[in-house]
Amino acid sequence: MPLFNICDLRAALRPGQRLLGLDPGKKTIGVALSDVGLMLASPHMGLKRAKLSVNAAEISKIARMQDVGGLVVGLPLSLDGSFGPAAQAARDWTRNLSDMTGLPAAMWDERLSSSAVNRFLIAEADMTRQRRGEVVDQMAAAYILQAALDASIPPREGAFSNS
Repeated sequence: MPLFNICDLRAALRPGQRLLGLDPGKKTIGVALSDVGLMLASPHMGLKRAKLSVNAAEISKIARMQDVGGLVVGLPLSLDGSFGPAAQAARDWTRNLSDMTGLPAAMWDERLSSSAVNRFLIAEADMTRQRRGEVVDQMAAAYILQAALDASIPPREGAFSNS
C-alpha cells in the first residue's frame, strides 16, 4: 500500500474514525490515539517491539477496537532534514505495517520529539527517570500525531485567505 500525504489520509477517513500515532523505537513502539474529531492526540500505550507480524496483529486489534482509519508513523529525518538510513528503514517498516494491517499510513517528521517530551517530563511533570522511560514513547507518539493533526486541519469554507 502506498504512503499517503497526511492531508489526503485525513480526508480519506470516514466521519468518526480516528488516527493512530506510532513512534517506533528500538525496544518500544509508542502508541497514541486521536479523538474522533481529529483535534487532539492522547498517549495510549507502549507496545514491546517484536517481529513485525506480532506488532501488526497488536496494532490491528487496537485499530478495530478504537475505529482507527489510518496510521501516522514517526519519520526519523536527520537533524539537517535529510533522508538517511534510519528514515529509509522507518519508511520500509511503515509500508510493511500498512500492508499487514490493511490501514493506510502517512509519515510525519519526528525530529526531537523524544527530546521535547523528556524535557517536559523533567521540567513540568517532575518524573523519575524510570517513570519517564515507561511513558516517553507513547507521549512522543502523541507529540508526533498532534503535529500531524495540526498541520492537516482542512481550510474552513468561507474563510478569508491572503491570496
